[in-house]
Amino acid sequence: MRIGGAGKLFGTDGVRGIANDEITVEMATNLGRVIATLRDGTLAVGMDARLSSPMLKSAVIAGITSAGCDVVDLGLLPTPALQYYVKCNKDIAGGVVVTASHNPREYNGIKFIQSDGREFTRSMDEESERMYMSKSYRIVSWDKVGKVYREDCRRMYIQGILDKVNLDLISEKKFKVVLDCGNGAGCVTSPELLRKLGCRCVSINAHPDGTFPCRNPEPVKENVEFLMKCVKNVGADLGVAHDGDADRATFVDERGEFVGEDVMLALMAKYYVEKNGGGIVVTPVSSSKCVEDVVREAGGEVVYTAVGSPVVAETMLKLKAVFGGEGNGGLVFPEHLLARDGAMSIAKVLELLAEEGKKLSELVADIPKYVTLKAKVLCRDKIKLLEGLKQTFPDADFTDGAKVEYEDGWILIRPSGTEPIARIMAESKSEKRAKELLEMGMEVVKKILSE
Repeated sequence: MRIGGAGKLFGTDGVRGIANDEITVEMATNLGRVIATLRDGTLAVGMDARLSSPMLKSAVIAGITSAGCDVVDLGLLPTPALQYYVKCNKDIAGGVVVTASHNPREYNGIKFIQSDGREFTRSMDEESERMYMSKSYRIVSWDKVGKVYREDCRRMYIQGILDKVNLDLISEKKFKVVLDCGNGAGCVTSPELLRKLGCRCVSINAHPDGTFPCRNPEPVKENVEFLMKCVKNVGADLGVAHDGDADRATFVDERGEFVGEDVMLALMAKYYVEKNGGGIVVTPVSSSKCVEDVVREAGGEVVYTAVGSPVVAETMLKLKAVFGGEGNGGLVFPEHLLARDGAMSIAKVLELLAEEGKKLSELVADIPKYVTLKAKVLCRDKIKLLEGLKQTFPDADFTDGAKVEYEDGWILIRPSGTEPIARIMAESKSEKRAKELLEMGMEVVKKILSE
């Protein structure tokens, strides 16, 4: 089963672009009017720590209230905290998060949230885009504009996570954790969560700062080298890094070694399938083969989708999946929220460590080893790229871009839904073969775009 599709204004994760250039105050205001017209009820609005977020949040609120809807302003908080708030409050019709997640500091974005806490589906994004382009949104008279209320839902969100893990067992272990919030929205919740989990928390980059002075918001290996050193130097049991809006978490083991995101996805998928005695795990076509290997061995089934957490969550809901996620640190725990949640990921990884009584390095040693390589190529003509890929690889899987399977590996070429680039991924058990596939993919992209 494979699900895909993408809009023009809305990418794989809302609307994104360079703040005050591509994402303007006018755009944010009109997008606020769009969701107010579609949802027609009280809406929750929150933001990440970027410099442009207060400006764009104010514009979104102005748009919503100008369309006659009330707003609950939740302020600075992780994206999943707002999603959890919306899910738990039946009087809230939906939400908006001003965030560009892992993108560089100059970017920002706007993401729409459904009343159940899930991100808007692709079809909802397309409907929103049509309304935005046609300017058919509602604008009310002066005496019918909405009101703005303020609320803090951070404690509620933290408690919601604590209620879904074995708190006593985790607390008994007194884990030492180094937490790198990356100066993002996770600063306002994750340190407190770790304290309530009974952990000894060493925090770095723990104050919100939209200039991201210490590292790029994306918590990939090359950006968290200081975290890796800290884990080793202080003798911690675990290291964790968030992206800009804390819907993702990546991990460092007790030796100071970065654990690949796909490996963590596979580890948690295995944990959930074993706990449930089987079940479906949903993940995009970009995920490593190691996920399917361990899920099948544990008696489960993998269903692949297009890249993007909204389509993963939508498919999980339809199929009643036991677990899901992406190979970028974005894990989805359906008993909590059908959306990526970095803080919940921390709590569940600690629960796994406590239950197994093993170190993280020992647990990931059981995950099959693959070499997964990634590259980016500037791509401003995504339609041309897709058409060229269909001609070059007519037998490929076009769930999202083109995925070509070989006996000894696979290659995936797809235009990014959040940046003007083409993403190339290659995987094999052989590093040499993975490099060959990656180089081939890059050559194909460059050739298509140069013609």
